[in-house]
Amino acid sequence: MPTPRTTLDGTLAVSVTGLRKSYGDKTVLDGIDLTIPAGTVFALLGPNGAGKTTTVQILSTLVAPDGGEARIAGHDITTAPDGVRSAIGVTGQFAALDDLLTAEENLLLMADLLRLGKREGRSRTRELLERFDIADVADKRAATFSGGMRRRLDLAMTLVGDPRVIFLDEPTTGLDPRSRRTMWDTVRTLVAGGTTVFLTTQYLEEADQLADRIAVLDGGRIVAEGTADELKARIPGAHVRLRFTGPDDYERAADAFPGAARDDENLALRVAGDGGLDALRALLDRLDAAGVQAAGFSVHTPDLDDVFLALTGQGTTGTPLHVSADQTLEETQR
Repeated sequence: MPTPRTTLDGTLAVSVTGLRKSYGDKTVLDGIDLTIPAGTVFALLGPNGAGKTTTVQILSTLVAPDGGEARIAGHDITTAPDGVRSAIGVTGQFAALDDLLTAEENLLLMADLLRLGKREGRSRTRELLERFDIADVADKRAATFSGGMRRRLDLAMTLVGDPRVIFLDEPTTGLDPRSRRTMWDTVRTLVAGGTTVFLTTQYLEEADQLADRIAVLDGGRIVAEGTADELKARIPGAHVRLRFTGPDDYERAADAFPGAARDDENLALRVAGDGGLDALRALLDRLDAAGVQAAGFSVHTPDLDDVFLALTGQGTTGTPLHVSADQTLEETQR
C-alpha cells in the first residue's frame, strides 16, 4: 500500500492558465485553463487530435508551450522543469518497457535512472512487484507478458520514484475488460494514498468511474468542465419510459401525457423529465388521477457518451459509443 500523503484542503497539484501550442498553422491548444486539487483524479476527454496528448507532453515538460503558465506540484514547467520532473510520473499510450529485460530488471533499471541507492532500489522493486501482483513472474522477460501485465509493469515503473502527480495518457487502450478494471482499482488505491492522477481517456465509462472532475477538450479549448453528474445535467434528453399491458391503459395514459413520445408497438410512452424524485412523484400522481396503472417504468438520463457527442465536433455526425439494450430506435435518435 502507498504511504498516505497529507494534503491541505485547496492545495493544487496542477494549475494551468492560458496554455497555448501550435504546430505550423495548426492550433492544438488555444488558451486552456485547468485547476486540479491534490489527491484527486482529473480526466481530460476529447476526440482524436483534440490536444489531450499534447497537454500531457507540455505539463510533463516533454514539449515546450507557446504561451501560458503551468505549475505542477508547485513547480513552474518553464522555469523549474527539474522540480516538475522530480514530482511526476508519466505512463504513455504504449508501455515503455525493455522487452529483453525481466520485470525485476526493468524496475531496477528505473531505480538506477532515478539514482536511488542499491538498497532502496531493491526494496522499492520488491514492494512494487508485490503491489502489482507480478512478483511470481519477476524473473520473466517483459516480452512474454500479456497486455494487462505489461500495463501493470509500466505503471509500476512510473511509481519507482514515488511521484506526487501521475499522468496516465490513455492507460487502458487495448486492454480487456478485466485488465481495465484491475487498472481502475490500482488508480483508486493510488489516489487513496494522496497521489494526484491526470487521466486522458477515450473510454467514457473510465472517466465516469474514476474522475472527481472531467474536462472536455475540443478544437483546442475546454468546452465544458465539472463532475460527471454536472456534465450529464447539461445535456437534454432525460425521460421516464412507461410501459403498459393493454391498449386501453396505454391510450388513457397517452391522453394524460399529450406531449409524450409514443411507441405503439410496445405500448410505451416516453415522458420528458429530469428523473428526479419530485418529478417522478408528480408523474405517478397524474397516472393515478387518470385511473391508469403502468406495468413498469424506467428512468433514462444522458450519459457521458451523450455529453461527448453533444459538446465535441463529433456531435453532429458521430454515433453513440454504446446504447443500452432496452432503448428503442426512437430513443437512440433523440
